[in-house]
Amino acid sequence: MSQRARWTIVIVLLTPAVVLPLLVGIYARTEPELFGFPFYFWFQFALIPVAAVLTTAAYQLTKHEHPPRSRAEDQTESIR
Repeated sequence: MSQRARWTIVIVLLTPAVVLPLLVGIYARTEPELFGFPFYFWFQFALIPVAAVLTTAAYQLTKHEHPPRSRAEDQTESIR
C-alpha cells in the first residue's frame, strides 16, 4: 500500500471522530431513550469507544510511517 493511500485511510478513519460531535443538530433530541438516558447523552457516550477504536486503527496504520511530504518539500528536494 502506498504512503498516500495509507494516509488517506487514516484521514477517513479519523473524520467521524472529529465531525460527528460537531454536528449537534443530528443528536440534539431526547428520543429515543436508552436506560432512561436521552439520546443526546447516550449518543455522546457511544461516540467515545467508537472514536477510540478509529483512533487506534489509524495509529496502527501509521506507527512506523512518516507523514507525506508536501509539494513544497518535494520541489525543494529536487532543487538540491
